[in-house]
Amino acid sequence: MLNVSGLTMEFGGLKALNNVDLFIDKGEIHGLIGPNGSGKTTLINVITGFYNPTGGKVGLREKDITGYSPYSVARLGMVRTFQNINLFPEMTVLENVLTGHFLHITPSLVSVIFKLPTYKEKERKTLKLGEEILSFVGLSEQKKMKAKNLPYGKQRILEIARALMTIPNFLVLDEPVAGMNDQESDMVSLLIRKLRDDRGVTVLLIEHHMRFVMSLCERLTVLNAGKVIARGNPEEIQKNQEVINVYLGTGRVRNARNK
Repeated sequence: MLNVSGLTMEFGGLKALNNVDLFIDKGEIHGLIGPNGSGKTTLINVITGFYNPTGGKVGLREKDITGYSPYSVARLGMVRTFQNINLFPEMTVLENVLTGHFLHITPSLVSVIFKLPTYKEKERKTLKLGEEILSFVGLSEQKKMKAKNLPYGKQRILEIARALMTIPNFLVLDEPVAGMNDQESDMVSLLIRKLRDDRGVTVLLIEHHMRFVMSLCERLTVLNAGKVIARGNPEEIQKNQEVINVYLGTGRVRNARNK
């Protein structure tokens, strides 16, 4: 599904990414971990088109998308969420979700102005899909509530719901449970599994919550100082001495194993 090879990203004289390879299979839930400043978000920004890499290639389903714009990447089915919540706070939950479907709506100006049947039909289908997505993520009862009035954890879920309105086949999540308690994190974990199992969505996620990561991801890639230092399943990563030294530490390993 995703094939990143030899990726390099330089900012001035600083190499934020140095010859990074990343391979993710279709239907996989893959974790990207490492200390702050290791290059995780930079890697995601390159993969999703926000940065044009200095070197290397990004392949999505055997198509070279290196240097594609974020819009073009999204149209190919790869969408993302961000570390910080980016909702429209004064809009309702349903309205926020509907904005995610703009990629698939290309009405003419005339059809919009005169409310022609073709436009009305697209509007009806978009509304129906939005309500289906809200039901899928468990936010149907809050659909008329302003986004700013949702609890923090449900705002995070609303962001995922909006991403789903683009009809993705690859979802990139940047710290999806940051600031959540264990109960909220477990709710997101169940949703991600459901996305993969019921909708066939491949998932790449960055997260520092080790219990969440180790219990959810089938494979992990570990970055440090812009380089890949380890790859493997959760058990292998927890036993990797270099990963323990630079990131996990013995305490975090114990917490990660406390599933």
